[in-house]
Amino acid sequence: MILLTALAAGLAVGLASAHWRGHPYQPPELRAGWLALPAFLPQFTLLYVPHFRFQISDRVSATCLLASLLAFLGFTWVNRKMPGMSILLLGLALNLTVMAANGGFMPIGPQTAGQLIHESILIDFQSGDRFGIKDIYLSPQETRFEWLADRFLTPAWFSYRAAFSLGDVFIATGAFFILAWPGLAGKKNRGTAL
Repeated sequence: MILLTALAAGLAVGLASAHWRGHPYQPPELRAGWLALPAFLPQFTLLYVPHFRFQISDRVSATCLLASLLAFLGFTWVNRKMPGMSILLLGLALNLTVMAANGGFMPIGPQTAGQLIHESILIDFQSGDRFGIKDIYLSPQETRFEWLADRFLTPAWFSYRAAFSLGDVFIATGAFFILAWPGLAGKKNRGTAL
């Protein structure tokens, strides 16, 4: 959710800035676009294909998530000179670090998880249980690189409550600048005298 919000905001800022400066908005020219499919497909399958998560083992799910992050890292590395891409690259590296160190899933602690589901449901969770699609329920003491875990929450007034990590913040910030920069960097069209 945080990434989608950042993408929408970045595009809106880029389009508005380009219009204000009097030049057409030019989407960023990304290299190695073929890496986007293997990077996106595993996460898309786990998130959106009904019941797919329950048909494969946790080990396969973890492998898919880590492979997806590695493909995204490759894609961002190839495009690292683009404004905003190095920020996104850092976020991906942080998420890959904490997920690889915790069995391939993003750790989420009891305090954060308790803000997302009712206490009567949370009481059934054991340490190491899957929590949602990409998270694993772990106490802070059991979590490696706990400061990189899903420990932040969208505001209570936000329509969709979700947990996110420090890496997600960098990813969203980088994505925002990638889409906003083409509009912000263009030269203002001075026009002609009437």
